[in-house]
Amino acid sequence: MLTVKQLLNQAVLDSLDKLGLKNTPLKIEIEYPPQENYGDYTTNAAIQAAKMLNKPPLETAGLIAGYLRNQRGLKPVFSKIETAGPGFINFYLNPDYLIRAVGEILKKKDKWGQSKIGQGQKVQLEFISANPTGPLTIGNGRGGFFGDALGNVMKKCGFKVTKEYLINDAGKQIESLGHSVLKDGEAVYKGDYIDELHQLFQNRQDAYQVGQAAAKIILDKIIRQTVEEKMKVSFDVYFSEEKELRKTRKIAKVIKWLKKKNYLYEKDGAWWFKSAELGDIRDRVLVKSNGESTYLAQDFAYLVSKFKERKFKQVINIWGADHYGDVAGLLNAAKVLGYEGKQIVILMQFVRLLADGKEVRMSKRKGTYITMDELIDEVGHDVARFMFLMYAPSTHINFDLNLAKERSEKNPVYYVQYAHARIASILRQKELDNFKGAEPAGESALNDPAKLDEHEIRLIKECLKWPEILEEVSGSFQVQDLPGYAIKLADRFHQFYTHCRVIDNGQVNPFRVKEVGLAKEALSQVLGTIGVSAPEKM
Repeated sequence: MLTVKQLLNQAVLDSLDKLGLKNTPLKIEIEYPPQENYGDYTTNAAIQAAKMLNKPPLETAGLIAGYLRNQRGLKPVFSKIETAGPGFINFYLNPDYLIRAVGEILKKKDKWGQSKIGQGQKVQLEFISANPTGPLTIGNGRGGFFGDALGNVMKKCGFKVTKEYLINDAGKQIESLGHSVLKDGEAVYKGDYIDELHQLFQNRQDAYQVGQAAAKIILDKIIRQTVEEKMKVSFDVYFSEEKELRKTRKIAKVIKWLKKKNYLYEKDGAWWFKSAELGDIRDRVLVKSNGESTYLAQDFAYLVSKFKERKFKQVINIWGADHYGDVAGLLNAAKVLGYEGKQIVILMQFVRLLADGKEVRMSKRKGTYITMDELIDEVGHDVARFMFLMYAPSTHINFDLNLAKERSEKNPVYYVQYAHARIASILRQKELDNFKGAEPAGESALNDPAKLDEHEIRLIKECLKWPEILEEVSGSFQVQDLPGYAIKLADRFHQFYTHCRVIDNGQVNPFRVKEVGLAKEALSQVLGTIGVSAPEKM
């Protein structure tokens, strides 16, 4: 079952072909109009094609719309295809099509929404990857929820996804952790966990060895517990820098290759990557004058592991905004290794916690950070995840603790989950005990779409968008569209519930039962993809 957008996209391309514009580099968009009176879908195809045809956009729109109206595949789907200035073409869904679609979707059940656009392409999502030197902060958590939800989307769209956590268990930060645990003059990290680790290692002397041992404990006992139990994120791979890149000498090998290819030069005893020649603002150190390799050197070796050895076709790194300065170096590393365009970096902006309009510090530890454990303990996993994901990665989050704790429709998570619980409540009614969804009882609706209430139509239309939302997010990485869609879907259902009786004086309206079933399927799928629960009762 093609989505409406897929059907329209192909039909528009066929129409452009008839106008002599086959395989032209036009940026054709099929969008949802900003207002309902502009239809259910709209395209800018005529505006894009007008210049190449040397015709006014509105005239071009008329030509394209004429072809579209005569396409056999579109006639059952749309009741009306209209042009509108300055050259848009608007499409209005046929109520007959909506009714048929409900039945088809309910037959598919949880397979509805799945797509094969990924074609089994191997994609790696690397996220969180916080240094194992302390508990996860809310900044780490934002990228964790984002990466997990994006991975869920891409899996549904046919990509073969690996979720990976890079363990930075080597280098200067590990030595600093060791000094901190030993509480000597070079200590950096503070907190209750450092005090506890000090009791285990206070009789040891080698700071680096202590740091490595402490890092393993922090990863296993603190970070993984937060990630897997509190954040409910499951990684496919935990990748050790020490074991996989250093002990295997992969970092040394890639540096040797870079020298051979003349991508490095020596200055002041250090080895520098010629990143400025590739558009960077500066060259970057790969090996310091003391012989210690940098994070970028590790990134080079890690890219070889990802692309050459493990054959990923696309790699998506989800980093905090404080890594902005490292992006150009990584992308240039991918470029010289032959993987330009396959490495993507998404930066997550900062998070502030607010209560009564003022920034708060929740941490009870001696450090100055706010941990994910503390936030989730305070507001719950579902609230933290949903509200974090409501914002685009490029947007700072002001997380309102008062709103997060409120159990009313003002709280977006509660509002959406309550819609699902209300749907489940309807489907539990005793009047439906013997209802099998038999078609004859609903034929009045099937034979006369005009009898459908406008709120029924809006609910069905909103549900139909789900596969399209999934496919778009799999390519745009705009995960905030998921909670946005969930809220819109809940809006449509609450309006339907207010205006449309499913059971009236003991009499069941069979088609409305199906509509409620469709809404339940759509809402449970979007909540599951986001990674929050879909409660049957509240």
